[in-house]
Amino acid sequence: MDEARRWDDYVDRARAVRIENELKYKRETERDLKVVRDTLLAGKPDWAGLLRKRPLYKHLANLCGKWAFPFLVKWTRENDTGRNALKRLWEDGDRITAANAPAEAVIRRIRDFAGRLPKGKISGGPASRLRPISVLLMALGAERYPPFKTTEFTATYARVGYPGPPDDADEAGLYEHALGFLDRFVDEARKRGLDQPGNRLEAQSVVWVLENPDSRTKPEPGGPASPASDGSGQDSEPCGLAALADELLFDVEFLREVETLLEDKRQVIFQGPPGTGKTFAARKLAACLAGARERVRLVQFHPSYAYEDFVQGYRPALTDGQPGFALRGGPLLDAAARARDEPDARHFLVIDEINRGNLGKVFGELYFLLEYRGEKMRLQYSGEPFSLPPNLYVVGTMNTADRSIALVDLALRRRFHFVEFHPGEPPVLGLLRRWLEKHAPGMAWVADVVDRANGKLDDRQAAIGPSFFMKPGLDEDAVRRIWKHNVLPYVEERLAGEHDRLADFELDRLRASESDD
Repeated sequence: MDEARRWDDYVDRARAVRIENELKYKRETERDLKVVRDTLLAGKPDWAGLLRKRPLYKHLANLCGKWAFPFLVKWTRENDTGRNALKRLWEDGDRITAANAPAEAVIRRIRDFAGRLPKGKISGGPASRLRPISVLLMALGAERYPPFKTTEFTATYARVGYPGPPDDADEAGLYEHALGFLDRFVDEARKRGLDQPGNRLEAQSVVWVLENPDSRTKPEPGGPASPASDGSGQDSEPCGLAALADELLFDVEFLREVETLLEDKRQVIFQGPPGTGKTFAARKLAACLAGARERVRLVQFHPSYAYEDFVQGYRPALTDGQPGFALRGGPLLDAAARARDEPDARHFLVIDEINRGNLGKVFGELYFLLEYRGEKMRLQYSGEPFSLPPNLYVVGTMNTADRSIALVDLALRRRFHFVEFHPGEPPVLGLLRRWLEKHAPGMAWVADVVDRANGKLDDRQAAIGPSFFMKPGLDEDAVRRIWKHNVLPYVEERLAGEHDRLADFELDRLRASESDD
């Protein structure tokens, strides 16, 4: 889909949402923050007490994150560096909120504030640190400087085809990029005859509501409550395990058992041959248990993946125009920070192909932390103490048919529960037959053919999985294409040195033969 059509679709969705409550809540926050700002800049000692009054304290905790905001209150109240940083962020507000004020004015302030933050106190990278800074900027005028949260902006960039920020963007760069997007959104809406959003705060509120359909404000009845897909081929998550079981064609007791295993160790690995739906089920289950897709982070391991990619490491960056290196957090730190921000919600890190990486190098001190949640260890690069929050769960997937990947060592096995995804065992046993009955009546012979092929292959860890055939519009021609271009090459690789056996796996021969039983 080209860019213009993406914007057409997005603006059409924006027409269906109501943001009055969202705007009211943010304008109340802006109003109360301005009182705090004026009190602080006037040198009055009661400014910090105003931050702790309701409803402002509750609003700020929701906007900043339940973990980041209490730290900011304590740091700015009890520490001269923090208090001075807040003054510099807020001073001369009229000068930088004027319509013709250059963007550099607030960009410099963001960098100054972020540079004064104690290292490691707000973990997870520039996006996590920017979130509370952007909320504090609302005291300078929320219509010009609305709050930022990376999950919603990242998802929206992808929906409209808007380029994301540079990988090395700091807090100021991320915010400047987000403001540019909001301005573009206002322009695109105006071109299509839509008066709302008419400013950055309204645009941010539309983005928030569209990405959080269960938040304070929902789309009008009959409007699109949420996107049908995130681009991964996975539809909106069901609301509970029973609904998910119906969608996946699994027994609900299997899903409940996995949930119990997750609560026990906080980590599970789905292991089995390719095509058994491990990754699909892992993502679906994680989103269902989390209650929202933005609480699920997906990464994929590979042979060159390292600790520096996953946890923390130095990456090339420009500092004052000069090339150098900057310490960056990886997806693990990002997922942990998000989990800390919502301590009452489950967050998930899904690691696809977990055993394709050198696990000892990738995990480092996480071997200890995976087992001892709540304990702290110092990170290799920053030296800051770090722990895994108890509400962060890890779901890995492991392909047992790939002979090129390293075995999972016993130390890691002790820290994960392992769940089998094998065509001969539940939940995969009979899955293809159930799917064919529901979606392709009259094609049950395909399940018979796959069962016979697996019997001849006689390799439990490399059986042919049902996902090869669980495709919309499946018919005989599609089955023949899949068999020729997917299944037979896979079988040939498994039978290396035994090419005389390939004839036994011809589709017509298997279809015509009787079951070995």
